[in-house]
Amino acid sequence: MGTMNTLMFGILFGSVGVGYFIYGKKQERLIPLVAGTGLCVVPYFISNLYAMVIVCTIIAATPWLVRE
Repeated sequence: MGTMNTLMFGILFGSVGVGYFIYGKKQERLIPLVAGTGLCVVPYFISNLYAMVIVCTIIAATPWLVRE
């Protein structure tokens, strides 16, 4: 179990992930769909706050940086 900050950031990135997932599914775009799935799953496996923020920020920025 982590601290309260880890929990809150996990919820924040998970919420962004749900948004990416819904967008990717409706628009039939693979990159936002995969990024959304990643943002929903990654906070379960990374317990270090700083590592989770860095990894999730990179995943969240990927659909903006990589265009289909």
